[in-house]
This record gives sequence, structure tokens and C-alpha cells, in this order.
Amino acid sequence: MILGIGSLAPDFKAATTEGKIGFHDWLGDSWGLLFSHPEDYTPVCTTELGMVAQLEKEFIERNMKAIALSIDSLESHMDWKSDIEKSMNVTVRFPIIADETGAIAQQYGMIQKGASDKKTVRSVFIIDPNKYIQLHLTYPMSIGRNFDEILRAIDALQMHADHQVLTPANWKPKDDIIVDPKMPQDEVQARFPNRKVQGAPYLQFSSDPTTKK
Repeated sequence: MILGIGSLAPDFKAATTEGKIGFHDWLGDSWGLLFSHPEDYTPVCTTELGMVAQLEKEFIERNMKAIALSIDSLESHMDWKSDIEKSMNVTVRFPIIADETGAIAQQYGMIQKGASDKKTVRSVFIIDPNKYIQLHLTYPMSIGRNFDEILRAIDALQMHADHQVLTPANWKPKDDIIVDPKMPQDEVQARFPNRKVQGAPYLQFSSDPTTKK
């Protein structure tokens, strides 16, 4: 099975640095950020997990739970966690999954033969509260992820989920949004009376609905 946008995120049970979990039960009614890293005790991975720990408050504000995964053992994760906290000056409170058999990684397509037969690439899955995948990114082992972009994507996904609007290229929170051309015209008029057409009838901008008083 190939997972993509709109796929139900597979459930699983796993041992983590925060205890044993059932993935769907652990998510509850939160959004989820499931991301894999290639290997413990490696420099790029250390900076990435440290960054996720630094962004803890940002994730809480977005009703988002973060969880990491690699094929390393739970003992390895626990020891490495101390290195992350010391080197990045953080406290790692999110779980790190010990997927020693690679079963979860295979289920999510995190192990890609062109990169490695065993280690996970840098996969990112953003999962909505109904447990459906809303975004999937894949980075190679050599390149650290841009978590500013991941936060921006979460904001755009939540904007769309809450307000049924679209976001243009390079959109950031509080920027103008695009009115969905599929929205019924009476609803468009009621919700976006001050929209502006830009060059083509299907390209209509309006202010960020979350900033309205």
C-alpha cells in the first residue's frame, strides 16, 4: 500500500521513550507530526530533534503532537536523548519510537531502497484529528528539515480545515488568502464581500479570516 495525501494513517503499537503507545489512541483529537530520522548519535538528526523540542510551545498552540521514529533501540534512544538535551539546550518531551524491526517504517514507506536498505530517510507526515494524512514530505539523509516551513504548512492546513480557503505561494499567517473557486457564489459573497480579483476571475484574494474582529 502506498500512503499519500488523504490516506488513513496506519495505526500501530510501539515502545517509545515516553512508554508504550497505540498511535491513534495517543493522538486522540490532536493533529500529529510523525517524522523519521536515519540514525541516533548523528549530527543532523541531533539538530532536528533538538529543534522539535525547541518548538514545543508552537506545537501546543496548534493542538499538534510530535513523535519521532528510527530503527534504533529504546536503550539507544534514551542515551541519545541526553546528548540532544545537552548539545541543543532543550528538554525532549515528545516520544521517540524504537522501531527495531522496521515494521512501522516499512508501513509508512520511510525506508527507501535508493537511500538505504535499513535506515529511514527524513519523512514527515502531518496527520489531522481524524487520522488522515494531510501532508507528506521526504528529505534525503544529508539534508536537515526546515521546521519553519513545516510550521507554515501546518498553519495553512489548519486554515483550510477551519475556513475552507486556499493559501497562495509563500503564504504566511495573516497574509491574504485565496477564495476557493469551488465555493458557492452566495457563500463567497457572504463571507468575503471585500475580496479583490487579481488578473483572472478565479484568482480572488481576501484577508486572513482569523484576523477579523
